[in-house]
Amino acid sequence: MSVTSRRWAALLALSVVSLAACSAPAQPPAATPAPSAPAVSPVSPVSPADRAEFEQLERGFGARLGVYAVDTANGREVAFRADERFAYASTHKVFSAGGVLQRTSIADLDRTVTYDPEDLVVNSPVTEKHVATGMPLRAVMDATLRYSDNTGGNLLFRELGGPEGLNAVLRGIGDTTSHADRIEPELNDTAPGDPRDTSTPRALAVSLRAFALGDALPEDKRKILVDMMRASTTGDQNIRAGVPGWPVADKTGTASYGTRNDIGVVWPPNRAPIVISILTDRADKDAKIDNKLLAQATAAVVEALS
Repeated sequence: MSVTSRRWAALLALSVVSLAACSAPAQPPAATPAPSAPAVSPVSPVSPADRAEFEQLERGFGARLGVYAVDTANGREVAFRADERFAYASTHKVFSAGGVLQRTSIADLDRTVTYDPEDLVVNSPVTEKHVATGMPLRAVMDATLRYSDNTGGNLLFRELGGPEGLNAVLRGIGDTTSHADRIEPELNDTAPGDPRDTSTPRALAVSLRAFALGDALPEDKRKILVDMMRASTTGDQNIRAGVPGWPVADKTGTASYGTRNDIGVVWPPNRAPIVISILTDRADKDAKIDNKLLAQATAAVVEALS
């Protein structure tokens, strides 16, 4: 597959090329510094063959598809609509959790977080069971990442000082693209052209790399985050389905207009990890999601990098 162009830091470009094999442990590797998300990003070119495959997926599923993936061994990339905005939905929970870990000692993760019945929102399968007693902050984080518990997500927002706090976390790692404005579940009420609570496939992947593989967190805290993501129960039909048998640490998201997202780190056998961000939406507000689109897009990414 031919190399087109590359981007690094503020100079942007892309390449979709064959991925050279490299040796790495099956478990998450040590820190790999990640480049910052760009403030302004042009539309990303892809090879004709890859563009045709992604466009075929869009037509077949009646959806808009955004893809960005990077091989952490050599920086080679796959991108399609990588700099278009999508609602990020619950993928924000990775960065909310990461931000809380940045400012919280590991010992303080045992601190009990209390909340009231009126704090409960829809899709809170864990926190709704513990209103009377509260939960340790570590358990709130685990519920948020493992079960996408929305009240848990809001409690993490509270720890950060609201969406403004999440924006500060993201700016702190160089992400000037992602835009946090509301909490759960309002942030999932999206519309075409609404910039609130949106990001791009590229920015989310670069930020995920910083937290899950890079130096946004020290190694002990990074392990806590990645282990919780690897235990996620919401993504089996998405990125994981596109790389069966491979270890995956991911976070899904769902919103109006058929928005279905998944961002994750995947560990191919005996090789350095690949960071993948796949965002999708549809033209109709009440459109249904289809996880198969994300699984097939993931398979296409891996094929392009192999």
